[in-house]
Amino acid sequence: MSMRATRRAARSRRRRIGLTGGAVLALVAVGVLVHLVTASPPGPGTDTGRAAATPAADARTAVPAPAPTPSATASVAASARTSPSATAAATTAAAAAARPSATGTGRPVSATAALAGRIRPQTRYRGVATSYDAGDGDGACLYGPADDLMVAAMNTTDYESAQACGAYVLVRTSGGASVTVRIVNECPLPCAPGQLDLSTQAFAKLADLSAGRIPITWELVSPRTVGTLSVRYKTGSSRYWCAIQVIGHRNPVARLETRTAGGWRRLPRADYNYFLAEDGGGCGGAIRITDIYGEQLTVDGIALRPDAVQATRVQFAAH
Repeated sequence: MSMRATRRAARSRRRRIGLTGGAVLALVAVGVLVHLVTASPPGPGTDTGRAAATPAADARTAVPAPAPTPSATASVAASARTSPSATAAATTAAAAAARPSATGTGRPVSATAALAGRIRPQTRYRGVATSYDAGDGDGACLYGPADDLMVAAMNTTDYESAQACGAYVLVRTSGGASVTVRIVNECPLPCAPGQLDLSTQAFAKLADLSAGRIPITWELVSPRTVGTLSVRYKTGSSRYWCAIQVIGHRNPVARLETRTAGGWRRLPRADYNYFLAEDGGGCGGAIRITDIYGEQLTVDGIALRPDAVQATRVQFAAH
């Protein structure tokens, strides 16, 4: 190749390289410009750009607004409805309304006689008094002959399956006469609730026997002039079956328990005034006796001797 042809070929290559390089630079410049345009912040009227640039704002709007704070008046009212003092006051008022009224006694109903049945302390009952020949003073309570014949039979309703047995009641007439009797018997129908069938000796303290039937009021009392109580096992009792009776108690007996290997066992009371251990559990062992006021007396050393009255050294407190 001639020298002239060689120089023409070299100039042609340099022009192609220059054109290629210029094209590359132009492409780079265009790319930079596009990048700058794309990266620049959107204008204030571009909603789509705001949504894309601020996703956190959308997340915050999904959180529910907090509930409004209760007003002070509502808070106080709710507090008054649920406060312990308000609840206790309402409970006390309801309990007071449910207790028997102490008509004419002028004394509050005892809150300690929680184990009482129909006959409650410091409560006055109204009824009529009749009379019967009490004989030797024995009766449905099966205490046996009595030295003091100031005794009475309680109507079946208030007798309450022997729960009234041994209770002392003060009987009054509208004229002011009074007598205290011990419940030893049951007066069956037609004796009405509130009625007492007094021994002729007790009735005579209130009115002439010829009166036959007189209006009365009566209430439970807890006399101080009594000795200690006694315990008796019924005829036929053994370590396989026994029936236990309490005699001479100042206050009505609410329950009787015997001590067994498994602990104290409460015995059911028969309407003839004995507590029964039909499988012999606890027979001949320690006995725990509870009165209507909740006082408990534990008696040990009572032999399993049927039909023997065994004295103790204990008695319930007077009320």
